[in-house]
Amino acid sequence: MAAKIKKGDNVVVLTGKDKGRTGTVLKVLPAENRVVVQGINMVQRHTRPTQADPQGGIKNKEASLHLSNVAIVDANGKATRVGFKVEGDQKVRFAKTTGDVI
Repeated sequence: MAAKIKKGDNVVVLTGKDKGRTGTVLKVLPAENRVVVQGINMVQRHTRPTQADPQGGIKNKEASLHLSNVAIVDANGKATRVGFKVEGDQKVRFAKTTGDVI
């Protein structure tokens, strides 16, 4: 099945502590149905010093979100569902609200 959300897409968070915030998808984890969005769902990770990072300490990083909790942002800045259609000989994604190709 084709991916409705891909790396580099702009998405809006639909539920949770970051509801309404938008960001860019950094990573898609299709096996777990999850995505990592830049600056969203930040968690603190306590790391011990290593040779690569001699300082160690508390680091902030993005945790993953479930795919059902994010939606693509259309040209108007609103959340939209994604559809597929064939243009010429290529299958493309389009926004259901505006009909624009993503």
